[in-house]
Amino acid sequence: MLLQLFIIIPLLALILDLIFQDPEHWPHPVRLIGGILDKCESWSRNQNYLSLQTCGIITLVISTILVGAVVYYLQNIWLLGFFISIYLAYAGISLGGLISTSRHIINLVQQDNLPEARTKLGELVTRDTSHMDREDIYKTLAESCSENLNDGFVAPFFFLLLGGPVLLWIYKTVSTMDSMWGYKNETWRELGWAGARADDFLAWVPARITAGLVIAGAFIMGLNWRNALDLTSTQAVEMQSPNAGYPMAAIALGLEGTMGGDAEYFGEEVFKPLLGPYNNEWTDFKIEQLQNLLVLCSFLWVLMGLSVMYIIYCIL
Repeated sequence: MLLQLFIIIPLLALILDLIFQDPEHWPHPVRLIGGILDKCESWSRNQNYLSLQTCGIITLVISTILVGAVVYYLQNIWLLGFFISIYLAYAGISLGGLISTSRHIINLVQQDNLPEARTKLGELVTRDTSHMDREDIYKTLAESCSENLNDGFVAPFFFLLLGGPVLLWIYKTVSTMDSMWGYKNETWRELGWAGARADDFLAWVPARITAGLVIAGAFIMGLNWRNALDLTSTQAVEMQSPNAGYPMAAIALGLEGTMGGDAEYFGEEVFKPLLGPYNNEWTDFKIEQLQNLLVLCSFLWVLMGLSVMYIIYCIL
């Protein structure tokens, strides 16, 4: 069982993700969690006894316990549990989809099909992409890939290795709650407070691992790894999020492309701190290097993570 938990299930999940990615019409646990959170939101806003912040805390506690218990039960079903565990592990990581989607957007830009590229990019990010030019698309895509390398792969794989599908889906529940409710505006500030703080806590270690992987990958690829090593921490703390800045700054510095600046969210102009060198454009060559860097960082993380787990397995 330990070998299955530490090595076999994560490895099979990764292979399935790279082959099948996230089929659009397949049922997915995140959609179920999202439906539960929608009902919790409706309850929170229609009751008159508790503050929205308290409702958010209650939702966080109950949803993580419920999801953890259900996953634990499913993975221990006789005969079927092993296969269910593989599916849940596969559904919880997203590397193949990140690489495939970003590759598709890059191809559209290079074919000068900017309208379709804006539409596809808009499916990845919450900001307005409708008026973006080529450079804005590349910069926004680079920012999204940097965040999703951590949120969609490094962090879920970290928790999968650490505690199997149960811990992975507890993390995914928190992450889903943060992505749905974690906006710092009047509508969501109180209700999303608990999910946002929990996500900040859980993603703290993975975000810094991701930055380290990027620096190592930049070194292997002959990019500006030294600049990334020296300045990532300094630039990352300028970001509002305690975690998102680390992979973003490392990639911006390593590839020497600027991130941040003006962006439009929900009709409001927002200025995000500048990361990387000042006013360096994202060219075709840099965005291609970013694709290669994502693949290399993912390979390094899988190799490192599975090696550590195998050593632990041998010790136990």
